[in-house]
Amino acid sequence: MGPVERLGLIGDVHAEDELLATALAFLRGQDLEVIACTGDLADGPGSVGRCRRLLQDHGVLTVAGNHDRWLLANRMRQLPDATPRGRLDGETRRYLNALPRTVELPTRHGTALLCHGLGEDDMAAVGPDDYGYAIEQNWELQELLGDRRYRFVLNGHTHHRMVRHFDDLTIINGGTLKRDHEPGFVIVDFGSGEVDLFDIDPDGRVTYALRTALTGGPSLPGR
Repeated sequence: MGPVERLGLIGDVHAEDELLATALAFLRGQDLEVIACTGDLADGPGSVGRCRRLLQDHGVLTVAGNHDRWLLANRMRQLPDATPRGRLDGETRRYLNALPRTVELPTRHGTALLCHGLGEDDMAAVGPDDYGYAIEQNWELQELLGDRRYRFVLNGHTHHRMVRHFDDLTIINGGTLKRDHEPGFVIVDFGSGEVDLFDIDPDGRVTYALRTALTGGPSLPGR
């Protein structure tokens, strides 16, 4: 794959199949080379199977989230809206089992890492309000900063869309489609150096939210 110029980033899905269909229909018309998803298909009000089919049909590059891991292991099923493992069809189970934890993508500004949390750790995170000690003691983040292998991290887990700059590393969080957590998604333009955030309103309409710089400039707090 050559360097990615424009990428659509969908955060945690949580079985919101209707909102996933809305997001994909919008992104399909945006001249994107890649649509990526940070996982967590499981544990929500809709159909995990339909979410899987939508992601496959649209060729979405998807990584596994912690909720997918828990579902396959039949753990944490006491959570609200937990997906019963017995309702998974065989194809969806195989799809979830085959999801990678991370994927590397080349861009014109350096390598981007698609993951759920931070790197291989699907429970690690950086929030919009993490500063000082919380950043210094975030070992997964510090490892990524010290390694200098990646220019961008494309992640989810926190459910907060966010762009934060840490020295030479920029973290772009795709947020979530969970309808009670300000659902939306992100378009990253590596060519123009801009990140656009989009909301999905309660009626399922996509609305433009705001734009921020991909590199340099102030960090954009979570939404």
